[in-house]
Amino acid sequence: MRKITLVFLLFLFVKISFGQDEGELIKSGFKYTIVNPGMEYEFKLSEKSTFALNLGIGYGGSYKDLKTSGDGFMYLLSPFYDMQYRNYYNITKRNSAGKNVNYNSSNYFGARLLVRGPEMASSFSRTSELDYAFGPTWGIQRSFNQFYVLFDVGPYVYFDMKGKYGFLPMFQLNIGYNLRK
Repeated sequence: MRKITLVFLLFLFVKISFGQDEGELIKSGFKYTIVNPGMEYEFKLSEKSTFALNLGIGYGGSYKDLKTSGDGFMYLLSPFYDMQYRNYYNITKRNSAGKNVNYNSSNYFGARLLVRGPEMASSFSRTSELDYAFGPTWGIQRSFNQFYVLFDVGPYVYFDMKGKYGFLPMFQLNIGYNLRK
């Protein structure tokens, strides 16, 4: 595990250290997310794709098959690790039409893995301290000066390390601040 972490940190350092050509549409950069407070780093993989890593503290609900007790309105406050591959399919068209493409403002298809950690506060009991959700996504990201809004949706499978799982549609809404100029 340490080797994987070391390789990842080295890769991240190289991506941050070497600048990009100003003519490129897709750019790497840090973001501060406000809705579920965290720090996100979105880095360029190709001319139209990125990989986003987001670490923070968020709130959410229960996964039906991963709870042992709780009724009514159910909430969970816990640390999270969110990884997402994004393939921006209309950024070139938006740029050609003179529309805003700053901070990767475009629509995308992707895949997302969300890991939620031990609860800090909760109104229900979970089957495990960690749970995972994975699935394909369709999303839209738009920036307004340095502020941005991101929304995505898709079908997800959720599971824990005890073999319990289920399926549900999930969505993400993020509002935040782009930290790069």
